[in-house]
Amino acid sequence: MNQYPPIADHGMVGDLQTAALVSSSGTVDWWCTPRFDSPSLFASLLDSERGGHCRLAAELDDGGMTVRQLYLSDTAILVTRFMAPGGVGEVADFMVPVESSAPTDRHTLLRVVRVVRGSLPFAFACRPRFDYGRAPHSLSLADDHYAVLRGPGTDLHVRTSGDVDLRADGDDVTARFTLSAGQIAAFALTSTAGGGAAPPAPSLAEMVGELEHCRAFWLSWLRSCTYRGRWQDMVNRSAITLKLLTYAPSGAPIAAATMGLPEQVGGERNWDYRYTWIRDASLSVRSLIDLGFQAEAHSFRRWLRDRIEAGRTASGDPLQIMYRVDGEPHLTEEILDHLEGYQGSRPVRAGNAAADQLQLDIYGEAAQALIVGRDTGALRGWKSLSGVLDWLCDQWDRPDEGIWETRGGRQNFTYSRLMTWVAFDRGIRAAIYTSRPADIERWTEARNAVFQQIVERGWHDKRQAFVQHFDTDVLDASLLLMPRVGFVSPHDPDWLSTLDAMNEELVSDSLVYRYDPGASPDGLRGSEGTFNLCSFLYVEALARSGRLAQAQYAFDKMLTYANHVGLFAEEIGPSGEQLGNFPQAFTHLALVTAAMALDEELGRQGVEPGAGDQLHATVSGLTLRPGRGGG
Repeated sequence: MNQYPPIADHGMVGDLQTAALVSSSGTVDWWCTPRFDSPSLFASLLDSERGGHCRLAAELDDGGMTVRQLYLSDTAILVTRFMAPGGVGEVADFMVPVESSAPTDRHTLLRVVRVVRGSLPFAFACRPRFDYGRAPHSLSLADDHYAVLRGPGTDLHVRTSGDVDLRADGDDVTARFTLSAGQIAAFALTSTAGGGAAPPAPSLAEMVGELEHCRAFWLSWLRSCTYRGRWQDMVNRSAITLKLLTYAPSGAPIAAATMGLPEQVGGERNWDYRYTWIRDASLSVRSLIDLGFQAEAHSFRRWLRDRIEAGRTASGDPLQIMYRVDGEPHLTEEILDHLEGYQGSRPVRAGNAAADQLQLDIYGEAAQALIVGRDTGALRGWKSLSGVLDWLCDQWDRPDEGIWETRGGRQNFTYSRLMTWVAFDRGIRAAIYTSRPADIERWTEARNAVFQQIVERGWHDKRQAFVQHFDTDVLDASLLLMPRVGFVSPHDPDWLSTLDAMNEELVSDSLVYRYDPGASPDGLRGSEGTFNLCSFLYVEALARSGRLAQAQYAFDKMLTYANHVGLFAEEIGPSGEQLGNFPQAFTHLALVTAAMALDEELGRQGVEPGAGDQLHATVSGLTLRPGRGGG
């Protein structure tokens, strides 16, 4: 088996239409272009031999080098520093955000290298493998500073500046050079449509200037953030990550930048997350709204309204659970047999067959996104939403695949019922407040019927808890959202006993499992790690329920699982390793809401930021009863 860096050993850069991952060794081992969901140019993260990569790093024959990676504060500029006895150098990787709302097939990844002390030798190698490594390419080396690598439908232009000469290595290009203190070199990797016009040749000064342009963009964008709480750095990093994972031309957030990264190394739980889930996107946008980013919210609401009006789902339902970033509903899943998968984790899937699943909870998340407080959006949007709620009156009482997209058959999932209750509740409130036309009597009847069903069938007397679905006693961490959506008070005895039951069964030292697949088969082999979304939802639920010491301790511990630049994947494995696709929007949106909930509840207790925090650092009283692994 080939060698792979840890999933967490990466930072992400992007231009709001595509994104690349750069490892701490200076290797770009993931980049799809011209869109997040396009075939890859670099995918050595899924096959280190066949996937393709671009490496730029200091190179010493005798080793003895220390490498550190960081983001420039409050930006998406990633800096990899190489420190050796003979010199210190750094590579800045970034993509200047495309500020136009129009999609483009031209995207540039800039790699600026400089030495700040002594001197260092560097090596560069660009080895793209087009179409997920399935297609050959040709090399045209125009001169010592410009090469074009041509694949099917896409060209990759490589330009250098400074005293750096490119050399052919088969159909790839390489370079070796040495810089001394104060010297700078730069590489521009530009993808274009096949056969398109060559991008202009930038000077070294222009490439370095683009770095300042990129920095200014992110600092300006963050000025809209209204969060001023205790965890400013982590919240800012999560906000930037959510922004980087949003396709600007449509306003559609994707679930993660990658596909195929395993929930269990060597297992089959390897999915393609480069698409827009109604659920994930709605929750991401709500987090951005809470932080003050209104433009992103308006863009997504337009996209969502357009999906409802367009229809075109395979089932004929008003919405399907996920779409491509441009709203295309067809996401045919294929197996890429030629790729060995991350550390041998097969199959590698492109596309996602779960797009055809029925998940009724998405109508609640959609309603929450379209109805923000007393803002119901455009008049045309109300007509679309009210039509969906009329349809849902006849459809809500159906088994479905549920939030976790299990492939073990449909059930009457409690969470799905909960979110249909939310859909009706938000619609009724909005119709009354705005005097908009609506069949309020029918919606109210449906809402009350859903409520009664959850209370009577979603509650398990023996467990003294709300459970995953009506025919089981299995717990489900998705129900941590019950207080947030207003179904139950966070201090209600039934909710507190549910929280206690989760603490006993699903929580392991602040980390939370989605559910127990052994007790509730999901149609897949193997196991998975704890789910970061659920771990942060657990923090929020504890805080809202008045268990502040336990909540802050759990939150502080969760932050230790972030990688070296503050990013999270989907899950945490048995040894604290990050698992699943990376970085994961779900995780970062939940981090934001957990931080805001903690700030609000600590404020109610009169605890000022930075003052009295040691009050929450003691272990005594952190758990109401011992959970699995200590809670």
